[in-house]
Amino acid sequence: MQVILLERVEKLGQMGEVVSVKNGFGRNYLVPQGKALRATKANLAEFETRKTQLEATNLERRDEAQAMAGKVEGRMVVVIRQAGEGGQLYGSVNGRDITQAMESDGLTVDRRQVRLDQPIKALGVHKVRIALHPEVDVHVLVNVARSADEAEIQANPALQAAAPEAAANEAAERREEFAGRAEFDDEAEEL
Repeated sequence: MQVILLERVEKLGQMGEVVSVKNGFGRNYLVPQGKALRATKANLAEFETRKTQLEATNLERRDEAQAMAGKVEGRMVVVIRQAGEGGQLYGSVNGRDITQAMESDGLTVDRRQVRLDQPIKALGVHKVRIALHPEVDVHVLVNVARSADEAEIQANPALQAAAPEAAANEAAERREEFAGRAEFDDEAEEL
């Protein structure tokens, strides 16, 4: 199927280009979303008459996206999830979870604008691309942690250096406590 692009479409082409796409992609996505028209003589003539209006609209939307990019670029959002001992999540973090975390931070982003190559399935800080406009991309950091305290430690490199020492001290205290309980259990059995 041949279509005329009404806006830039990632990995497909620029506004005004006539490109070949699969029938389903053109019929079910590009045309209903207003991103393209079927490439007929009548539609080509209509595009030429609307071209300046489309370019002006695209420029206006791009300027809005660039203004929003200044607010979003480099932000860190925290997503709290349960995870196993090795840091593997019970489930995953997807685009909807990231948009909800951004909304709680006061930023409105559509979940379709979040570009994840694959869902996030491990604890840590992950870099995620947000496509605010076909020509404007920004990156945010998504901090996936078990708790707010752990998220704070992951976000601050200085705290990360101190975290292993604190964990080792806590583990030593637990071993001592457990050893004390074991001795108490041995004495109780002798009675």
